[in-house]
Amino acid sequence: MAETPPSSTSHPGNLKYIRYDHSLETKYLPAIRALISKDLSEPYSIYVYRYFLYQWGHLCFLALHPTTEDLIGVIICKLEPHISHSPPTLRGYIAMLAVSSGYRGHGIATTLVKMGIEAMTQRNADEVVLETEETNIPAMRLYERLGFLRSKKLHRYYLNGSSAYRLVLLLKNAEGEEDRDFDAEGMALDEDEIS
Repeated sequence: MAETPPSSTSHPGNLKYIRYDHSLETKYLPAIRALISKDLSEPYSIYVYRYFLYQWGHLCFLALHPTTEDLIGVIICKLEPHISHSPPTLRGYIAMLAVSSGYRGHGIATTLVKMGIEAMTQRNADEVVLETEETNIPAMRLYERLGFLRSKKLHRYYLNGSSAYRLVLLLKNAEGEEDRDFDAEGMALDEDEIS
């Protein structure tokens, strides 16, 4: 699908955000693959996309141009038990996030991440994790603004030899209670901001 660059008549705030549905595969899977492959360090086969979208489509969201419905952004997530913790936790995972280069810097990625976190939270996720290249400063800032913490450096993690950070957002504390407080915009609050 052709990308329509932003203009005064198509402000990013007017984008249409939808939850992925299997009926959208024919229309959007090629565009999802093309958008993600532009920025990721790993070449994914179509089976990787289908693995996530078939099982966890309800945790994946698309940002679409309001008039053409071209794909502008996408987040692909999953949610599974994580048995290495005792007791086992329900771990959300942000596998892929991409926004078309002409639309970056307008909060689209932040909106998609918040939608993914909310969908996982509604399904009782204890935490959300992801990996991002250590050189991807904009991504690191985005996730850290949303309350993610660096938990581990993964040396030579990607096929291209780049290292990554694993980031974690704790949604519940050890007692299983919600661990984060958020402001009206969905931003994580610091302890001194909580009244």
